[in-house]
Amino acid sequence: MTDNDRATCAALAGLLRAFMVLAIWGFALTSIAALVLALTLRSLPTTPTMGFGAVVILGVLERYFAFRLRLDQTLFGDLAHGTIASLDALDRALDRLGLRNAASSPSTRPLDDRVQGTRQLMQRHAIVVACQSAMFLLALMTQDFS
Repeated sequence: MTDNDRATCAALAGLLRAFMVLAIWGFALTSIAALVLALTLRSLPTTPTMGFGAVVILGVLERYFAFRLRLDQTLFGDLAHGTIASLDALDRALDRLGLRNAASSPSTRPLDDRVQGTRQLMQRHAIVVACQSAMFLLALMTQDFS
């Protein structure tokens, strides 16, 4: 890997660290919605119940994306610091762990493709958290506080 590749990996790892604020927000929404459902399910009207339920269901998807982004953050950070020597070594390690199928793609994936894939994953995660936020707001707005 070149110095430019390592700098790209370090910058992406830093971006992913900053992006984890969104993961914390998504987890907080999921936790609050689950708590509201657990404590007040019988007394909630249908619309808020469905809204909080949607937040919890979206929370499962959000947690998956957050996990994947956290893994990418660590891997890109290790590539940047030289803990993982090359993309080929990374692919072999992922194949040994069963996280990559080397038989279906025997060639090493270029760094640009990996960066693009991580950016797409970040976008999907942001969309899920935005949907969670909208559903949470809808559930709150339709809640009868009297």
